[in-house]
Amino acid sequence: MTTFGPYTPIRQSGNLYFVSGQVGVDPQTKEASSDVAEQTRQALTNLTSVLAGAQLEMNDIIKTTVFISDMDNFTAINTVYETFFDAPRPARSAIGVKELPRVAGETPVLVEIEAVAFREEVKRV
Repeated sequence: MTTFGPYTPIRQSGNLYFVSGQVGVDPQTKEASSDVAEQTRQALTNLTSVLAGAQLEMNDIIKTTVFISDMDNFTAINTVYETFFDAPRPARSAIGVKELPRVAGETPVLVEIEAVAFREEVKRV
């Protein structure tokens, strides 16, 4: 897991897991594509990786918030987003923002996705 600041990528509170916003930056190269669909795919891949570290899956997500630097990209983001989730998909908010953190060198970050996941406790008999 790569972070780009002084925060924890995932925190647990009871059965809820709060995942910090994931951006479309490759954690190995610290670079991002200029294409919003590719950034969305990478952000969701990063989200998948953070969840896996807590033994969670994308289907455990109950709520996402998507921050978009240009609402004209909404359809392109949705096209990729829907391929990462089975029905029923998480509840979601999409928020247009002026800009996102500058963590990919010269390439602007176009999308950031945060999530809340839920894991039911397994009752042991």
